Amino acid sequence: MSKKRIFDIDFPDALGEDEAALAGTGRRGPMASAISENADALQERNEKAKAIRAENDALAQEHVRLKRLGLLVDLVPLQDVKTTKLARDRSKDRDDELDELKVSIQAIGLSNPIQVEVTEDGYELIQGFRRLCAFRELFKETGDQKFASIPAALVASGEALERLYRRMVDENLVRRDISFAEMATLAQRYADDDRTEASSVAEAIAHLYPSAGRQKRNYIGHFASLMTYLEGHLSFPESIPRALGLDVEKRLSEKAERIGWLRALLIERQPKTPREEVLVLRDYVASLSAPGKKAKRGKSRAGAKTTLRYNGPGGLVRCLASDGRIELRAERDFSILDRRQIEAGLDAFFKALDGES
Repeated sequence: MSKKRIFDIDFPDALGEDEAALAGTGRRGPMASAISENADALQERNEKAKAIRAENDALAQEHVRLKRLGLLVDLVPLQDVKTTKLARDRSKDRDDELDELKVSIQAIGLSNPIQVEVTEDGYELIQGFRRLCAFRELFKETGDQKFASIPAALVASGEALERLYRRMVDENLVRRDISFAEMATLAQRYADDDRTEASSVAEAIAHLYPSAGRQKRNYIGHFASLMTYLEGHLSFPESIPRALGLDVEKRLSEKAERIGWLRALLIERQPKTPREEVLVLRDYVASLSAPGKKAKRGKSRAGAKTTLRYNGPGGLVRCLASDGRIELRAERDFSILDRRQIEAGLDAFFKALDGES
């Protein structure tokens, strides 16, 4: 009987080798390498995207900060700038300094950009009405394309309307020549603006001029009353001196019937210049201050007047007659007449009035 021989076979420890491979001590397969590389690339992209987002957020915050400060400046086409949000207090048609500003812009450019608020269809002017008017006139006069756009600071939208008015007021108060009539006009328009909280001119003055003294605010209020009394009849209110304006307003407030008389006087004399309008107001005050103007009790005709137009041999004559005063205006130079001719004419005039032949 033959004996069976038993051989001992030493098999390798497969599990140990796999563990060694998974531990990185052996070679990895292609799939494992691809997964690892993709994971590393994805992490790197995420880190880069995170850094870009952080940089964009910082730039956006800085953009907003600069915009709120009005430090972002761009060239804005003139036709895209609107001036409807704020009621302006000065007419460019009578701004004597506008020509000087235009000369300065042509010589050295615009050193102080206007301020605009970005809207859905363009821009809304916040500050710089005179500068905008100067650019528009220069472009109209010269046709030069360098005046077709204006440097503008882009400010954040949504700023409170009252604050925008205050900023405009503060900018104008820097001008030494701003008149009480202009300040009163702005207060009136602020009160009339439905978007503001002021329901009266007095409240508007308090909101717009808080740093002004009490007396100055009173003066603004009196000028606002004066311009209400003579609404539509004053062509150059900004030229009225403070003392004269206060005097006229006081006279009108004393007797309401005087308002109609002064309106008629302005219509008849039709002042064409600021000086002529001031003279009409001075004559009005002088006529009320003249002695012997008080009528007898029960026969008062304060403010009574007669106005007429007479078309005679000498041409059209406008006549204004009132208590103690008669005024004739005609397209004729009476200064060339001899004194004796004028006296003869006056004699005939008064004889006719008295019914003498």
